[in-house]
Amino acid sequence: MIETAGFLRSCTTSTEEGPGKVMDSRNNEHPTAIVTGASSGIGLAITEALLIQGYRVVANSRRITKSCDLKASTKLLLVDGDIGNKETAIKVADTAIQHFGRIDLLVNSAGIYIAKPFTEYTPEDFETMIATNVAGYFFVTQQTVAQMRKQKSGHIVSISTVLTDQPLAGAPISLPVITKSTIPAFSRALAMELVADGIRVNTISPGVVDTPMHANDDHELLKTLNPFRRLVQVSEIVDALLYLQSAPMVNGENIRIDGGAHAGAKW
Repeated sequence: MIETAGFLRSCTTSTEEGPGKVMDSRNNEHPTAIVTGASSGIGLAITEALLIQGYRVVANSRRITKSCDLKASTKLLLVDGDIGNKETAIKVADTAIQHFGRIDLLVNSAGIYIAKPFTEYTPEDFETMIATNVAGYFFVTQQTVAQMRKQKSGHIVSISTVLTDQPLAGAPISLPVITKSTIPAFSRALAMELVADGIRVNTISPGVVDTPMHANDDHELLKTLNPFRRLVQVSEIVDALLYLQSAPMVNGENIRIDGGAHAGAKW
């Protein structure tokens, strides 16, 4: 077992409601959330935390029904599919609306990272990253906003990366930065477009997070990229998400979780 956001995580997921729920008071007693990229890492931790907070969750990844960490229940619905495809986005949103009647929170957590020297990226690399890192939040956000406008309430949180603010000398990250840098700008623009509809839009931009994505990387080297000389924990991303969900006056914001790395190149 490992500890995730203050809760012990095993191969089964508790759906019991815990104390100290963090919910927007404008929402119903059991609000509904959609989480993409929910089968591992940040998305999985957010899904588990929201369930414990009393949310009903529609979780998506390409093969999420095969997950040993998440099991479908009356409060957790699992939807397979590539979220970069509009058809999957429609299915995910429709599942939430048909089963739970509303969408209160969308967490765009799906993302991939391909590191190569700039001139070595192929058209296939470009199309793959655009599909997941841009289309992967664009289409599902469209579907979600349509429902949130009917409710006159809702919150969208997308996961970016602090690398869009603080690139690393010599690091082959140009294509990931192209795709992930769209998220904070998109969130600010959408926040202003939708504010009259009672919909908030925010971004979380972590540094290097201790997830399976970096399981085979040199952790000691990665730690040097953070002023605190450690990796960001998924529990810290969850904490930021729960804070944003409980802060109705925070809108169009980009919360950076990187120990201050974005503030300067040397520490």
